[in-house]
Amino acid sequence: MVPSALAERLAALPPLSDLPSVELEWLARHGEYVHVDVGETIAVKGVRIELLWIVLSGHMSVYRNTPAGRRRVMSWGPGEVTGRLPYSRMSVASVDIPMEEPVEGLVLHEDRFPELVIRCPTFTQHTVSLMVDRARRFKATELQAEKLLSLGRLSAGLAHELNNPASATVRGASRLREGLADTERAARDLFGAGLDEATLSFLEEARAACLDSSATGVLSALEQADREGAIEDWLDDHGCDPAHAGPLAETSVTPEALDGLAAALPEAILDPALRWIASSCTTRSVAADIEGAARRIHDLVAAVKRFTYMDNLTAADTVHVGQGLKDTVTVLAAKARGKGASVKVDVADALPPVRASGSELNQVWMNLLDNALDAISASGAVEVSARLEGDRVVVRIVDDGPGIPDEVADHIFDPFFSTKGPGHGTGLGLDIARRIVVQNGGGIDVESRPGRTEFRVTLAAEDG
Repeated sequence: MVPSALAERLAALPPLSDLPSVELEWLARHGEYVHVDVGETIAVKGVRIELLWIVLSGHMSVYRNTPAGRRRVMSWGPGEVTGRLPYSRMSVASVDIPMEEPVEGLVLHEDRFPELVIRCPTFTQHTVSLMVDRARRFKATELQAEKLLSLGRLSAGLAHELNNPASATVRGASRLREGLADTERAARDLFGAGLDEATLSFLEEARAACLDSSATGVLSALEQADREGAIEDWLDDHGCDPAHAGPLAETSVTPEALDGLAAALPEAILDPALRWIASSCTTRSVAADIEGAARRIHDLVAAVKRFTYMDNLTAADTVHVGQGLKDTVTVLAAKARGKGASVKVDVADALPPVRASGSELNQVWMNLLDNALDAISASGAVEVSARLEGDRVVVRIVDDGPGIPDEVADHIFDPFFSTKGPGHGTGLGLDIARRIVVQNGGGIDVESRPGRTEFRVTLAAEDG
């Protein structure tokens, strides 16, 4: 296509229509017209980008594989400029870009850029504005994508963590209903016998003594089985229901104490009395289990609320780093248990707060700790610590994984760089973590060797 025709086509494109005609003519003379068919690739991941592209017709798009599936992150249509741009630091393609439809374009080799910035100042300014706008849009879009990925990890971990106490609560409520009914029946049989006040008081004292389980301590499974067997033998010898053995074995009652109870009570009411005591102990124990499960749910919800900073999503505030680290460990506890990993948190006493966005810092801790758990083998270990060093709060996340290979270490903070398979990461976690830390006035670095990788984050301690 002759340069004059190319210049006319450029001038007819709305994004370029305001550019001086002399600059459009220069582009037409020094550029090259190209036609790309469906399936052809204009960029290859990891290969240097050498051409500036002005799209004349058709559309080209960039897609990335994310844990949520294939997602379009950029698209260019007629009149838009892409590829290698003057002053851009992006020189290597981060993905392959195959054509989904026929595209016409004008391409300019980067060797022409020194002359371009002199001959086409308006167009050059246009490309700089494009870089700023796209960087801003790209940052917002990819940060949101990484936040959604973190939210997915958070949701999965929370669902797993809540499942156990929620199931325990449901089971406990069912057992409590049955236990209360049994206690009511036992009480009706027992107190319908017309017992005198002294016998009733003795029964109350006996039940209170059984409910005091502090004397039993913590028994092994074998010791507990032996204890239950001894009580069952006693019940059988005295003509009582052996089903009472399990609940009574959970209390501090001994065969000797049962002997005293048998001596003090009429034989006819011994079994109802033991059933009443056993069912009372069972309902108390189940109620305690339900309370513990409900408290666990409450603590988990509180940890997630603190982790996400639901009441203060973005504003910089006084942030207690130690609490954020502990909440992050709580959120990822299910993943750690799934690998049989140990995670230790060591936060110095009286650690001063930092001035930062709490929700953003927690995303940093999430990314670093999640990566550490990915890196270690089954039964591996991760250590998280926070200390005041000079006027800086220093957080260290250390894992005993295989370490970061030398050929990878220089690129781990690069956008879209990932050692995980397609669909298992955005390649943005560490890039975003670095940007968040820097925006909050801190720094992040890494030291790695086989058996020990340490990510270190430093933040300015708040005065006072």
